[in-house]
Amino acid sequence: MANPNTLVRASVIGTVLVALCCFTPILVILLGVVGLSALTGYLDYVLLPALAVFIGLTIYAVRRKQKMDACCTPNPSGDQK
Repeated sequence: MANPNTLVRASVIGTVLVALCCFTPILVILLGVVGLSALTGYLDYVLLPALAVFIGLTIYAVRRKQKMDACCTPNPSGDQK
């Protein structure tokens, strides 16, 4: 992604969504309504690694954005390095 803000935004949204599904019964209720309640036993195998991946992606995106901001900001003193 060329724009680091897009990566940060996507990773934060993914992290919040997976965390919401991990720590609240939203996904269990949704699977029960749809008729797939037999899959609730496997949610831990999917949600916890997904949460770890999205947290890692968020950390990567924030660090990448900080590097892009640091290298692309003009020098206030006007000196060229």
